[in-house]
Amino acid sequence: MDEVEVVVAHSERATLRVGDVFLKVDADQARIDAEVETMALAPVPTPEVLWRKPPVLAISAVPGTTLGRLGWPSTGSPAAWAAVGAAIRKLHGAPLPPRPGRAGRGVGELAAELDAECALLVANGLLPAELVTRNRQVAEAALRPWTPAFTHGDLQIAHVFVEGDEVTGIIDWSEAGRGDALYDLATFTLGHEEHLDDVLAGYGGDVDLEVVRAWWALRSLLAVRWLIEHGFDPFSPGCEVDVLRSRM
Repeated sequence: MDEVEVVVAHSERATLRVGDVFLKVDADQARIDAEVETMALAPVPTPEVLWRKPPVLAISAVPGTTLGRLGWPSTGSPAAWAAVGAAIRKLHGAPLPPRPGRAGRGVGELAAELDAECALLVANGLLPAELVTRNRQVAEAALRPWTPAFTHGDLQIAHVFVEGDEVTGIIDWSEAGRGDALYDLATFTLGHEEHLDDVLAGYGGDVDLEVVRAWWALRSLLAVRWLIEHGFDPFSPGCEVDVLRSRM
């Protein structure tokens, strides 16, 4: 019998791997529905949906390996990073999905959430006030009007698989929907700033780097407390707190 591997688990959801099958357990049925719906619409390689029986979604493994993960150096070639950039561009250029995604929160809502989170980070002694204040200033550039695109919404480096220089699969679409394209680019390159030029070479077109950097700061500020409360360590080398420190 294949061993059961816990890929990720926290109070909101868990993902298990058994052989070539991933079992995603999610108490939020709407999130599972959105994942299945957007994977079917996405013009990039995605896992095959094997079966769905709430609260469990079974999907196939995708071939290849990831380019790395946050906090670890990437072994991927510049061409592989560029290939992912091209795939992201293809996704962003596709017809809009029916639902708003995580990258589609309104500017007012996002600013209020960010201000509240920054206050908690300082009040609880999780981060120095100077670090929070500086990154809140950097994050301001992300709070601007944007043209909706088909976004993944959680495009971490660990969610993109390649073989050689070819993208073989993008997983975890539960946050996908209409949103800000630069949020995806920032999420994918978070902690791997040295590969941003490679990604943009594949993505093409003009990209506002100030906004990408703003999303690095904003995403990291919003993540720190959640990660700590769910058993993760944003203070690990190369992770969210180091991303915030790099803005100083």
